[in-house]
Parts: sequence; structure tokens; C-alpha cells
Amino acid sequence: MTYSPKASSAFNDTWNRSTFISPQSGMCSFCTEECSGTCEIALAAVLGMKAVYPTNTGANQVASEKDYPIDFSHFNINGRVFGATGANPTFEEANIYNVKLERVFGKYNEVKMTMPVILPALIKMNWEDYFAGAAMAGVCCVIGEDAKNKDPELIMENGKVVNFPMLGKILDSFRNYYRGYGQIILQCNVEDDMNGVPEYAIKVHKADAIELKFGQSAKGTQPVVRLKNREEALKKQAAGSLVYPDPSGPGMEEAHKEGVCPNFYYYSRLPFWDEEYLVPRIAELREMGAKNIYLKMAGYDPQDLEKVLRIGSKAEVDMITFDGAGGGSGYSPTKMMNEWGLPPVVMEEAICRIVDKMKEEGCWIPAITITGGFASEDQVFKSLAYGEGKVTAVGICRAAMTASMMGKNIGEQIKKGEVPKNFKKYGDTVEEIFGDLADLRALYGKKANEFSTGAIGVFSYLRKIAFGVQHFAALNRKFDIAYLDRKDLIPLTRDAKDLIQGKWFE
Repeated sequence: MTYSPKASSAFNDTWNRSTFISPQSGMCSFCTEECSGTCEIALAAVLGMKAVYPTNTGANQVASEKDYPIDFSHFNINGRVFGATGANPTFEEANIYNVKLERVFGKYNEVKMTMPVILPALIKMNWEDYFAGAAMAGVCCVIGEDAKNKDPELIMENGKVVNFPMLGKILDSFRNYYRGYGQIILQCNVEDDMNGVPEYAIKVHKADAIELKFGQSAKGTQPVVRLKNREEALKKQAAGSLVYPDPSGPGMEEAHKEGVCPNFYYYSRLPFWDEEYLVPRIAELREMGAKNIYLKMAGYDPQDLEKVLRIGSKAEVDMITFDGAGGGSGYSPTKMMNEWGLPPVVMEEAICRIVDKMKEEGCWIPAITITGGFASEDQVFKSLAYGEGKVTAVGICRAAMTASMMGKNIGEQIKKGEVPKNFKKYGDTVEEIFGDLADLRALYGKKANEFSTGAIGVFSYLRKIAFGVQHFAALNRKFDIAYLDRKDLIPLTRDAKDLIQGKWFE
């Protein structure tokens, strides 16, 4: 059997005409000369290099279409009926509502979260409600890299950011609802770091937390963006960006005059960071006023995972987020999302091994977040159990943004008197239909009635995740998620059994 998608994709609105597919190539087994061109190959024949990336970007989210041969669905959740861990075995104390979900981490500045969930980096679509909902739910959230390029009022001088007013609005979307839990974190890639974004964020907008990003998480490499013309290419180059081919190179002026210039592409730099740079750089950011420092890593080679963990340990960072395959929420090469990187459960196994080794050496271990396609409470529970106390939180990105968008869209329909058919049985108003709004009023008072339904959607969705995790923990008679371990999981396949027994990497 094959695990890879066919030569068609929702990324590009492409499809195979035939129901008979050649498994290895993904092509129609019978390819005819009269075809009008509906598949990925036809798209590449027309768009060329551009077809490496999805054409459906912008106000959309995209993620892997590959059916990986191992994931957390290869495990069931165990259950017990005797005893109680983390609570006295009484009816009043040992119940679902008393399962402790709160997480605390931080080397020098303690960060508390109401539940073991983090909303990873985004700065697209309905980001205002994404961040606001995180604050309401009491979890951390991350502003995506290159956020500065979203600001039409951005001003840079000598390669450094001097005016980025949109950042204040982004930070306030979380801060306006902050209730003592969670934190909003600014992610910076190598270009952001070179452009002085961390310094600007800390000094001008009092940002508390910075996340430094290796690679491009789900993408692995930095994205390539095709520029409109040579004029735009020259402007990008003058601003310090890498542009290929060189628009100011030999013969380009003459080629421009003759109308035979090639395509120009803007390419972000790869982060050739190492311990020698990062450790003093992180110390410098703390001296500027950053309270917490995070790192973002993906499912790279296990040797690279260990190197990042050791750098994070030496620099005493507060948390490292590891993003497994497949995934992506933005501008990622199609095949890189489908065919690159360690799947989350395999990546988590590698990380746990490395952490055990580092603990034996007496190293400081940062808090660890695992992300990559998580959307439901069973997946969150399984990752926490598999981590056996080494995993502090699970990142939920695309699903949380979906909750943000759906909450907003459904709320707008309700306010117009156009209640969606599947929600009519719950009532006619926002107050009647949004089930957890009463709990928001209990936290924020009656002003919660005026909150955006998109943010309410994120809050409600995360509450569902939390309540579901409490059910699974109580099922195993564990009333603090700190006690979850691999005995709470049942491997269903030979691969899952090999993985949990430590035989996968042998």
C-alpha cells in the first residue's frame, strides 16, 4: 500500500480524472492525451517552479494530506476501576471535576496555564480572536514569524525595525483579556532577529516573551516568494533581502529593457544559529527585559533535536516546542508538508530518550511542547501519557484557528437572525447557543456578553479539550495529569508496540 497522496490536492484544487490510480506515482493509471489538465502534473506543466507551493494560500489553512503509517491513533487509552492517584479515593474528591490540569513552567519567571495546551504560532486569518481566546482560556499563544511584514506602517532604517505599531495591537489582543494565566509570545525567525524585532518588541511594546525559531517548523526551509518584476526585486534587495537571481547583476539592466528578464524570487535566510551565538543572545534579550525565552523546533534528525535541547538547556530557556510532520498552516511546500520530518509520536519518542539521557547528566530541562496535527482531547491525553511527565503541553494550532473562524462566522449569522440549521435546537441568540458563555461571565462579568464570538469559540473549544482530558484521566483513576504515563496507553499495532518498547530507532 502507499501512504502518500495521489497526484491531486486540495492545496491546488487539482484532481485525478480516473478512479484507477497507480499507487507508486499517484497518477491516473490510464493517462490520456485529450485530458484538459486537472492533476498536479498538469499544474506543474503550466506554473513550473510556482507549483512547489500550494496555490490556495492567504485566507486558508493548509496541512499534510499524507496518511502516516503510525500516529497516536495506533494507541487506545487504558482504563482502571480501583484506587485513586492524586486524590483521596472518595466520591467527593475523586471525580472528573477535580482532575488537576494546571501547568506551571519557567526558569526565572513562572508562567501558569489552566490546562496543558498552547496555541502555536499564527499571524493570519482571525488572529485577533485566536489570541483573545487563548487569554480567556488561560493558555499561552504565539505570534507567528515575519509579523512585521503584515504592518503597512512598518518602517525600517539601516536594516532595523524602528516603527511596527501593529505589534501593539497584536499584543493587546491577548493582554486585554489576560487573567493571570498564559502568556503571549513573539516568534522571531533569523530575519526578524537580524532586523532587531526582538529589541523593538521588548523596548517599545514591553513584550514579555520571545520565541526563536529554527527552520520553518512544518516546512523545514524558509519559503520562496515570487516577486512581480525587477523593480520589486530591486526594492527587496535594497532592504537587505536575498533575491534570486540577482536583479542588479551583470546584464539584468539590458534584459529588463529588452523585456527578457527572468522571474525573481525573495528567499528568507536559513537560521545558521549555534550555541556560540544563541546562549549570549538569549542572555542579552533577558537583560533587555524579556521575562521568558522559548525555542521552536521541528521534526528534524534526532541529532539536531538533541543539539537544540542542549542549547536550550545551556541557555536556560523556558520552553521548547517541537513540531512534527505533517503539518503547516501557511506557505509551505506541498511535498514538504506531506513527505518530510518525524511524525509527532515518533518525534516524541526521540525527545523522551534525549531528555532521559540529559537528566542523568544533571542538565536543566526546559518545558517541552509537542505539536503537529492535534485537534482532539484523546490526542492530547495520549501525547501527555506518552511523555510520562516530560511533556508539559500539547500545541493545538489549526484546530484552534478553525474554532476562532467558526465561532466568528456562526456568531455573525446568529446576530443577523440567520441561525444555522444545526444550531437552531439550542436557541435563537448568542447567549442561548454558545454554551460556555455563562462561564466567561463568571470570569469577566457581564462584559463577556460583548466579547467576540470568535474568541468565545476558541475559549469554548479549549474548554471541551480540557474537559475531555479530565474524563480520560479520571478513567485511569489519575486526578492530576502529572501522573500520566505510558501504562495509560494500549498499543494496537506492531509498530506502536515497537515504538513504545523503544525498538523503533534500533
